[in-house]
Amino acid sequence: MFTLPEGLPVELTPLAFLVGSWQGVGVVSNKFVSKEEAVEQRFQQQVTFSYGTGNYLSYHATARLLGNETDGTADIELPAELGFWRLVRDSEAADHGPALLPGEGSPTIKTAEDLDKLRNERGGFDIEASIIHPGGAYEFYSGQVKAGRIDLRTVEGSHMPNHLVEAGKSWGYAERLYGTLTKEGVNNLLWVMEVAASVRDPLVPLVSVELERVS
Repeated sequence: MFTLPEGLPVELTPLAFLVGSWQGVGVVSNKFVSKEEAVEQRFQQQVTFSYGTGNYLSYHATARLLGNETDGTADIELPAELGFWRLVRDSEAADHGPALLPGEGSPTIKTAEDLDKLRNERGGFDIEASIIHPGGAYEFYSGQVKAGRIDLRTVEGSHMPNHLVEAGKSWGYAERLYGTLTKEGVNNLLWVMEVAASVRDPLVPLVSVELERVS
């Protein structure tokens, strides 16, 4: 039975199922950059969603390609991802930031009833996620969370640096889906990612992985 993490801000309740550390093995495809000679490779990923007293979850993901050696000596470290996930709502005086600017007063969302006022017309909650990469890429996602499922798409504000564009390794549009998958009474976290040159082009599979909770 799932219980809310202790001390989780009420505002983050719709994202509570993400909180914790996860690990699993999936596949990553290079089809987007090598359409004629596309290959899929197995990788292992560790993902952590953590929280403090603010109105966001912190996101940290690391991964490595799995080589043929059982001792890991042939594995290859992949770039990490860092980010922040939050519900979409109007800013208020109590919010801290930007930068180190402190907020003033008390937050307006203190109870489940307050939170329920943020539901969208589909019965879910609108969310935003910002994800940065070591090579200078920045993805800004918009979407919704509803009943343990998150659908995200990149929107204006995302950025791919010129060195990735020139190398043919940048995409102009991406979608991510995160959802819980119950196996033998245990909730795993499944997520997939597809990318395209632009929002008008067909999506191409990039990542698919199932993660088990480790803490």
